[in-house]
Amino acid sequence: MAKAVTGPPRPTQADLDAARDRTIPDVIAAGLRVVFAGINPGLYSAATGYHFARPGNRFWPALHRSGFTGRVLRPDEQEQLLGLGLGITNVVARATARAGELRPEEFVEGAHILNEKVVRLRPRWLAVLGVTAYRAAFGHRDAAVGPQDGAIGETRVWVLPNPSGLNALWTTPKLTEAFRELRLHVED
Repeated sequence: MAKAVTGPPRPTQADLDAARDRTIPDVIAAGLRVVFAGINPGLYSAATGYHFARPGNRFWPALHRSGFTGRVLRPDEQEQLLGLGLGITNVVARATARAGELRPEEFVEGAHILNEKVVRLRPRWLAVLGVTAYRAAFGHRDAAVGPQDGAIGETRVWVLPNPSGLNALWTTPKLTEAFRELRLHVED
């Protein structure tokens, strides 16, 4: 009987404690269709080195159910996104237990760094995952989920809901629909 592939082992509490303030590498390249920008890595992601790694995070299921991927990828398969024209980065690179631990100036500095990446790599779309983070980082206080006015160089900007399981306002079906709407615009 074949052993099921389950991905990397779960981090221990000591691993999570040691992951505070770590960064994890971007999964990006020039000319992608969409670069997804999370708020910042959680401790679970920083401990494993994979984006959106905490069980219960709905990023990977939403990506699949919306049609971006052919199956639900595991976080340790994140490099496969590049072959699909997709990438991942963060608004703020520093890992925390909660996004609420980030200071306002970290969002502004993160937006500056993200703008530089986008101008250099020229993806077609930048999708920021979290409307509150987008507002704080980019200063657009009235921004809502969906396409944003303006662009970063040639790159259009879209705001998606935060896929964290803690974001109860956005159920999995609503989250999937928001991802699907972006995918339909990307394919136009």
